[in-house]
Amino acid sequence: MSDVKFLTRNDQPQLAYIRTTGDSALPMVVFLGGFRSDMTGTKAQYLEARCRERGQAYLRFDYSGHGQSAGRFEQGTIESWRDDALAIVDRLTTGPIILVGSSMGGWIGLLLALARPDRVAGFIGVAAAPDFTRDMLDHGFDDVMRESYVSRGYAEMPNEYSPHPYIITRDMIESGNRVCLLNGRHVLPIPVRLLQGLQDHAVPGDRPQKIADCLDGADLQIHLVDDGDHSLSRIQDLELLDKQVVELNALLAFI
Repeated sequence: MSDVKFLTRNDQPQLAYIRTTGDSALPMVVFLGGFRSDMTGTKAQYLEARCRERGQAYLRFDYSGHGQSAGRFEQGTIESWRDDALAIVDRLTTGPIILVGSSMGGWIGLLLALARPDRVAGFIGVAAAPDFTRDMLDHGFDDVMRESYVSRGYAEMPNEYSPHPYIITRDMIESGNRVCLLNGRHVLPIPVRLLQGLQDHAVPGDRPQKIADCLDGADLQIHLVDDGDHSLSRIQDLELLDKQVVELNALLAFI
């Protein structure tokens, strides 16, 4: 992938990213991928193409231990991946940005929006999954996984997208539990759009409402897709996603 560049950080893994320029009158769109996903996914590339068409700057990247970035996945945590995203935003973007977060990227995106209220002008979550580490520990582990987690410090979770299981470490669970959002109230006075498939077997269909209930001040809309799955990567899903970006551009008076 010839457009890939790397953000170098002291004592931290290099982060792979692709950044395209655009009209300075439009906010840059920053895509935040999901757990074990990378920046070559369908949604990330589709949004890049649409942003190019309308002249909108766009940035996609890989967290450490994901895709083409350095580091080992098993050493990553929710907090370290949040810090990766903060470094990307702080060093590679200027002006207002719109965050688009998929699954775990939705959690990371909300943490970013709360940490950088002067930079994040809008947020779009696609099957946003804040607090999924708590769900995993409470409901996602069977007896074998729970025993491994207790005795070895990690559990192997089946992965429907690969023959290789997810490695869920104690550090990742404990890190996630330190930055849970749904058990508190958070001021976020920006437009928030949440897309959720009702055939999603990874994120419960009531998760968008739980997110809405914990945010104060947001202009928030929920879009439920009756036949949508977790990925929401069919053409009609992708068009719905891009429509949210276009509407936020208009709402934020960036057109």
